[in-house]
Amino acid sequence: MNPKFQTPLRAVAVAALAFAALGAQAQDKTVELKFAHWLPGTHPLAKTGFEPWAKSVEAASKGSIKVLFFPAQQLGKAADHYDMARDGIADLTWVNPGYQAGRFPMIAVGELPFLIAKPGPGSAALDHWYRKYAGTEMKDVKFCFAHVHVGTIHSKAPITDPGQLKGMKIRSANGTVAQTMTLLGATNVQVSAPEARDALDKGVADAITFPWNSIITFGIDKAVKYHTDMRLYASDFVWVLNKGWYDKLAAGQKKVIDDHCSNEWAGKVGAAWGDNEDSGEGKMEKIPGHTIVKITPAQLDAWKKATEPVYTQWVAEAGKAGVNGKQALDDLKAELATRKAGN
Repeated sequence: MNPKFQTPLRAVAVAALAFAALGAQAQDKTVELKFAHWLPGTHPLAKTGFEPWAKSVEAASKGSIKVLFFPAQQLGKAADHYDMARDGIADLTWVNPGYQAGRFPMIAVGELPFLIAKPGPGSAALDHWYRKYAGTEMKDVKFCFAHVHVGTIHSKAPITDPGQLKGMKIRSANGTVAQTMTLLGATNVQVSAPEARDALDKGVADAITFPWNSIITFGIDKAVKYHTDMRLYASDFVWVLNKGWYDKLAAGQKKVIDDHCSNEWAGKVGAAWGDNEDSGEGKMEKIPGHTIVKITPAQLDAWKKATEPVYTQWVAEAGKAGVNGKQALDDLKAELATRKAGN
């Protein structure tokens, strides 16, 4: 062939392939993505995380993936959301693994007391670390990404010392926080976030472990007036997909989902929601009748020393799952340090 014709022909061929790919994407059958969660539809995470993610998916898929939201436990209780994705009750669910204590021992590491301080980089660190375990621990679903928020203890009376928890009834955020409260002599009240206000109002609980802004969002500021100023714990959350739903997608649609089930999105959602939650402390300071309980360095050291056995317990649980727990914990601490996200 005459060389002078090769370049134009090659360009035509590349253009034809690109056009064919675009045509295939444009012809992808429209599918619905049922996204179930248990927060109010007006919750800050819905506005800063769920909705931006959904809009980005719809745009990237050129409208062929339509995201439909089912908030506020419409399709099932908060603790059931992992199984809802597994069973196809929903296509994508937002899960707090700690609501089923002991079922997901590896992801529970993120809940350890005084481990994660910054929710954005902390989310990215945990997500990056967990991906090598997710395929085994959450094999029933397609793992999308993980993120966290950071919380503290909010109570009806001021709390500055771990010894004060002995005999108290405390609504714990997750299984690891429940272990921590038991270690410190408290009785755990196991209710989900939407049920927490009622437990406090009825005297079933004396205090709650919760992030800052959600205290206001869920109306819990009407039930507790004292808020201890420390980064006590984090709660892990995962987004998981029904495998059958994902497997039926066209190749281009799968790429869209894969691109949105990324470490970048873990950090993005973690920062958007986590920073919003942390902003609640400043709001609380301005609400009449509320007190931010300050903690001295010596008091903080006492809290950290008192909660050390929870780390030992996690290492043992990881061992039961066939993992070198000490090494895994060290790996996560190193990842957190790299991202400047640790306590």
